[in-house]
Amino acid sequence: MSIAVLYDAANIDRLPWPNDEDGHSAKAWIEPWIRHGAERDVDNIQTRMMAIVINNQYVLPITVNEQEYDNAYVCSPYTHYVTYAKQELGMLKQPLLERSLAWLLSGIGLGMKLARCNRVVHVNNWLLSTNLYPRMTAEHVSAIITLLQARFPDHSIVFRSLNRHYYPELCRSLEETGCALVPSRQIYCLDTRDTRTQNAKARWLIKRDEGLLAKHGYEIVRHEELVPGDIPRMVQLYNLLYIDKYSPCNPQFNERFFAHALATKTLRFLALRTPKGRIDGIMGYFCRDGILTTPIFGYATALPLETGLYRMLSAVLFREAQQLGMQWNESSGAAQFKRNRGATGHWEYTANHGSASADVSSELLVVHFLGCQSDRRSAYGTT
Repeated sequence: MSIAVLYDAANIDRLPWPNDEDGHSAKAWIEPWIRHGAERDVDNIQTRMMAIVINNQYVLPITVNEQEYDNAYVCSPYTHYVTYAKQELGMLKQPLLERSLAWLLSGIGLGMKLARCNRVVHVNNWLLSTNLYPRMTAEHVSAIITLLQARFPDHSIVFRSLNRHYYPELCRSLEETGCALVPSRQIYCLDTRDTRTQNAKARWLIKRDEGLLAKHGYEIVRHEELVPGDIPRMVQLYNLLYIDKYSPCNPQFNERFFAHALATKTLRFLALRTPKGRIDGIMGYFCRDGILTTPIFGYATALPLETGLYRMLSAVLFREAQQLGMQWNESSGAAQFKRNRGATGHWEYTANHGSASADVSSELLVVHFLGCQSDRRSAYGTT
């Protein structure tokens, strides 16, 4: 039998943080948000942060929301499936279809508000575009659902960032508890430990991408070499890509977030620096249960595409994952680029348990899947 216990600001001092790497990281990451609020570190987040502890073994962050329709999409189903989707319609390059889908999204958005879709509890929500899960059993899932249903009977319970490639048992357990799993986007996964995943072309492409570092004189700067004075530029590069180029619906991490991550190593940063000392590219990754992913990524978007900053950053990250012996969740976008280098595509799902908003959200997910969810990171080239 699994035991799940919920902690908030009132009893956080009694939380038994596991004495391992994941436990230490969770404490550094979650505890300040529970005590002081995540809005200090993420400018477009309003949420109540809590933590759920399973058998004194795993600590998962929990976010609780009521409305907050202007929140970043990581806490707001409405932002995820209406606001963000509307912003992506222009990528279709089909004005008539775009107008039709915009009207459809507005109608479904109204229905979602009437159904109180943002009355939601997100489980394992690190406020990142991609969350990684520990090894969870059916008993763990049942204990979580039972606890949260009792504490928040009028809320949907949502698990983001699921896929059957890495988490087949977790997906099956969630379905058995009554969760609806609906596709949200296609992601790309690469097992850097297995040379069979890459053919000769893939290996040649990565070496060619690495060659751009010497060609343009970029130096790889590791986490320990970055200093607080680099933080404003790191934030700027993240914003240039994720906020300005993609969408302001993405989490807007500020300098406080980057400073905390740099000091506590909740994320591990890598950067590319020019011979003159300017940082032109950054990424921040974390690992859990043998999987690596990179929620922080940015580069100088004003530089010519031919410079190849995305290619260089990707090559550096591939070698990092390979040296660490990790599988690599490359998230979504740049589909052909990633496939050419050995990655395989898999559907990512959102699991929704309970509340009337589940039906509306499921309808909207299908619309999003069919009409709006294009590979938004397609400007990197296809080779």
